[in-house]
Amino acid sequence: MRPASPSTGFPFTAVVGMDDLQLALILAAISPAIGGVLIRGEKGTAKSTAVRALTEILPPVDVVPGCRFSCDPEHPDDTCPDGPHDSTEALNRSARLVELPVGATEDRVLGSLHLEKALAEGITAYEPGLLAAAHRGLLYVDEVNLLHDHLVDVLLDAAAMGRATVERDGVSVTHPARFVLVGTMNPEEGELRPQLLDRFGLTVDVVASRDPAVRVEVMRARLAYEADPAGFVARHDGPQRELAERIVKARDLITEVVLTDAALRQIAEICASFDVDGMRADLVTARTAVAHAAWSGRTVVEVDDVRAAAKLALPHRRRRNPFDAPGLDEDQLEQAIQDSTPPPDPDDDPDGPGGGADPADDGSPADADRSDANQSDAGRADPDSAAPGGAESGADSDSPAPGASREDGADAGKAGGRPAPVGEVAGSSEPYKARLLSVQAAGAGVAGRRSRAITEVGRVVGDRARIGREAGRPHLLATIRSAAPHQHARGRAGAGLAVRPSDVRLAVREGREGNLVLFCVDASGSMGTKQRMGAVKTAIVSLLLDAYQRRDTVGLVTFAGAAATVALPPTGSVETAVRRLESLPTGGRTPLAEGLLQAAEVLRIAAIRDPRRRPLLVLVTDGRATHGDQAFARARQAAGWLAQQGIATVVVDCEPHRGVRLGLAGELAADLGAEYLDLGEVAAGNLIRTVTERKAA
Repeated sequence: MRPASPSTGFPFTAVVGMDDLQLALILAAISPAIGGVLIRGEKGTAKSTAVRALTEILPPVDVVPGCRFSCDPEHPDDTCPDGPHDSTEALNRSARLVELPVGATEDRVLGSLHLEKALAEGITAYEPGLLAAAHRGLLYVDEVNLLHDHLVDVLLDAAAMGRATVERDGVSVTHPARFVLVGTMNPEEGELRPQLLDRFGLTVDVVASRDPAVRVEVMRARLAYEADPAGFVARHDGPQRELAERIVKARDLITEVVLTDAALRQIAEICASFDVDGMRADLVTARTAVAHAAWSGRTVVEVDDVRAAAKLALPHRRRRNPFDAPGLDEDQLEQAIQDSTPPPDPDDDPDGPGGGADPADDGSPADADRSDANQSDAGRADPDSAAPGGAESGADSDSPAPGASREDGADAGKAGGRPAPVGEVAGSSEPYKARLLSVQAAGAGVAGRRSRAITEVGRVVGDRARIGREAGRPHLLATIRSAAPHQHARGRAGAGLAVRPSDVRLAVREGREGNLVLFCVDASGSMGTKQRMGAVKTAIVSLLLDAYQRRDTVGLVTFAGAAATVALPPTGSVETAVRRLESLPTGGRTPLAEGLLQAAEVLRIAAIRDPRRRPLLVLVTDGRATHGDQAFARARQAAGWLAQQGIATVVVDCEPHRGVRLGLAGELAADLGAEYLDLGEVAAGNLIRTVTERKAA
């Protein structure tokens, strides 16, 4: 087996079973105004392979020789930092695919100033960043949903303005930054911020085919490529060239495509029927329909173009709740198309232009056989896609409203209440807005939106010495103060400041950090009625919604019967936590000590993997322990050990108010050194309060 050449990539036309993905990428390449593509899918579905292969079929671009910002020779940018460009000479080069790493710094993305030259020579030496390199090309972000918020803000600004601006320490540099944004993500690791999600023009959900024939073809292609990369690429050279030529023709034809008033009306009615926010969905659908018509070789937008555009442009814009499953109801789309299509003129030839078109023929570059093989997979429903709290979430009709009092909603001891049978599943009702739950800042943390901490972004609260060639944003005034006393000893003469690397001071910033919010939930029979368990789930779903909005990592431990279970290891996928919670059955004994110890083990492992992300433990229980000898004593012992670790904790007491109250959850909270809250306060929307970090003993 010969090793692959570094310049030999997997051919775009050899990608198998990804027709929608290939079509979306091609349409975005034909019309960059569409706004890029977001590719969602499980791991191992060739998302990155397809994106990287796209550059091999993109038309080359003409740039001004020597311009670091890829200015167009025919229309040079007047504000280009490398300008003005008076020469009409052009350099033809391949289209670029610039990759933005998830862990990149803001300076790497925007560009940075050469501090030593600026101080010593008095000149502004600007080093362009990734946005400048991606101008007139593609900017690819793998695992875009894990991108830090400060980088998301940078991308949003560049996408909205088509320019990147660096303004810091009294120096301002701006340059054009127009690119096709392509992102890939695994939804299990969490969702995107709504603002960035809306900036992607098209979205595609990629799922590995369940058809054995297609899977065999995928394996055959990949193994053939690994065995002889050069030969495999050579065999696909013809289809690659044909596809590249077709893209060029579509780009030339797109200016001649007519978007009729009837098509515009149809697009508007379809977008309205899906209740999308704003007007971006209408505009993106219209641009995509025009690009699809050009790709199909037509000069007039037809119903097939609108259908293909809506399937790609609307799925991520119709979501109303963060926990709603993404996707598009194709039956609803067909009904909207039918309702918005004018009745045919009986005098027209039904087999005329557009009349006999096959709705399934969307101009995909893959062959028809593979497209047909995937049809059965495209409409398969995700069994976990039901939205919690909605009509299909299994919510109990007797569950209390979010604002109900504990006498009306959270009381498990009402007349007629019954213990939950083993295996019974209680649903939650509509989640409510929760107050901020935070851990007091006490050191460096992971950038986020929950607790105060020293982070890489935020307001400047001080400065510190740089360690070696450590990356970071310099503190200009502090650097000058550090260098100033040594000017005479360094033999300074004339203008400028003699600055050495040891003089550089870095800014210390205070911002917000993200936390690991670990829920430890009692799912035993002692939790009482289905109604009360429904109220508990509603409170937890509300907390999860808050964690989703603040981009936290979440985890879920449950305990019932004889053991505790890690229902969800720490992850950024809050949606997965909600699905696991909604399907959580109740019943059996209460292994409270085991639940606490399991939570401690999860936090221990999480601290090893991500030591900067501080935990917040939310224990939801009535305090009863019924499994094993001296069950409650063992639980209190485990709680005391957790308290010694200095873990910020909230205990939510689910004990009913009618009848005799044992107050065991309160005793447990005291042992944990935790904030104590009653389930009635949860139901009333008062669960989340600020938690002060307990110092380790």
